[in-house]
Amino acid sequence: MIGIIKYQAGNLTSVSNALKRLGAEHTISDDPDTLEKADGIIFPGVGHAGAAMDDLRSRDLDVWLKNTDKPVLGICLGMQLLFESSEEGDSEGLNVIPGRLKKFNSSVAKVPHMGWNQFSPVKEHSLISGISNKQFLYYVHGYYAPTNEHTLASCHYINDFAAVVARDNFLGVQFHPEKSGQVGSLLLQNFVDIVNGRK
Repeated sequence: MIGIIKYQAGNLTSVSNALKRLGAEHTISDDPDTLEKADGIIFPGVGHAGAAMDDLRSRDLDVWLKNTDKPVLGICLGMQLLFESSEEGDSEGLNVIPGRLKKFNSSVAKVPHMGWNQFSPVKEHSLISGISNKQFLYYVHGYYAPTNEHTLASCHYINDFAAVVARDNFLGVQFHPEKSGQVGSLLLQNFVDIVNGRK
């Protein structure tokens, strides 16, 4: 079973509907004890990094998340919060992945980066199995994560940024797989397969 973290910055309905289409059993909860019973965790997110972290802290979800050994998939802001910090509100993250989020330069192109874009795989990983640099995914974000040794795939908009990351049991995607059609469904299925131990 997949546990979806419920907090004020979560894009819960779209993620839940995407999992329903895959026939993946899931629950939505803000209770660490309930989430502890799940086999894997989806950490969705839209909105402001600082406000999202404040909400996580108010429910002790930040501590639980940092310490879980379950597979975790951060989506959009959920991925960004896995990093150390963000320029957005000068906020701290969960410090699972090193690096600081920066704001796109709006003097170069329109910010936020919104719409369909591709990614370039830089490492093989079962999360992105079957997805190539020719396929398009849906992005909406004004801040971007740096590429580093934990980057599985990068994307380019104004500059290169991390589109998919992985460190130990923590995985993250900058785009919205739940809004990315068949390609997004494949990525979510890959995550379900990771959770089920089939990959």
